[in-house]
Amino acid sequence: MIDPVTGEIIDQKDLAARLLAQAKEQGVSLVGPGGLLNQLTKNVLETALNAELTEHLAHEHGETPMGVNMRNGTRTKTVLTEIGPVEIEVPRDRDGSFEPVIVPKRKRRLDGIDQIVLSLTARGLTTGEIAAHFDEVYGAKVSKDTISQITEKVTGELAEWASRPLDAIYPVIFVDAIVVKVRDGQVRNTPFYVVMGVTTNGERDILGIWAGDGAEGVRFWLQVFSELKNRGVEDVLIAVCDGLKGLPEAINTTWEQAVVQQCIVHLIRNSFRYAGRQHRDAIVRSLKPVYTAPSEQAAKDRFEEFAAEWGERYPAIVQL
Repeated sequence: MIDPVTGEIIDQKDLAARLLAQAKEQGVSLVGPGGLLNQLTKNVLETALNAELTEHLAHEHGETPMGVNMRNGTRTKTVLTEIGPVEIEVPRDRDGSFEPVIVPKRKRRLDGIDQIVLSLTARGLTTGEIAAHFDEVYGAKVSKDTISQITEKVTGELAEWASRPLDAIYPVIFVDAIVVKVRDGQVRNTPFYVVMGVTTNGERDILGIWAGDGAEGVRFWLQVFSELKNRGVEDVLIAVCDGLKGLPEAINTTWEQAVVQQCIVHLIRNSFRYAGRQHRDAIVRSLKPVYTAPSEQAAKDRFEEFAAEWGERYPAIVQL
């Protein structure tokens, strides 16, 4: 394989290791400025805004206006969400009578948008669950028919995104989870599993999002990875994930040669389950040399030092 930067011929596993290190250094983040959910949030908000304007003007974009009022371009606005700051294009009408609901005028902070974005893009939620999120945002401000139309338009656009063809090879994929409250008659915490990929060019993207129930096993993960394979992913070199039940087995069933690496962040977080709060900072300082060691032998040496320092007090962390 040719390195896209230097032009040198390199081994696929070496390339995957380089891209993994680069992704960790730059941060493979779902949220925050530049987070991978940022573009999805932008798409959801802009599609909903355009659907609202269509309802306000009583005609679709490109159709003959019903009256003198019509579309009049867009204006740029940055909104603050749980996902991070998102820059959107807000559509305008000629006489200025359009009052958007999902992104009100003069309002910068939006709450609950992460729930809408994840519920729209995730596999496994019912139409009622998706509509319930929009209903909470719009409430009595617009009619049920309008909410239904907005839900239909946004869902249709994001369905195309969720089924788009993918690259044949991803040197690295990350599997992560976000827990969101889902409303459909009652409120429940639902895990949303996100598969992120790093391409051979070093670009990062969300490959898909799936809603679970917290009791997922091999069968669930086989469905997830089979879908990715059916969308064109023939091979994965390194998969970084938490130790969720059945996850490593499903990865290697789908891509036999993939190297499964448990996420360091999750390992450290899991270590805290066995540690006193007063020792957590010190444990992190002691673990960091293990994970940042330049070689396998150096990592083993640092681990022995960690075990000598903390093993008697916290043997479960050493075993983990």
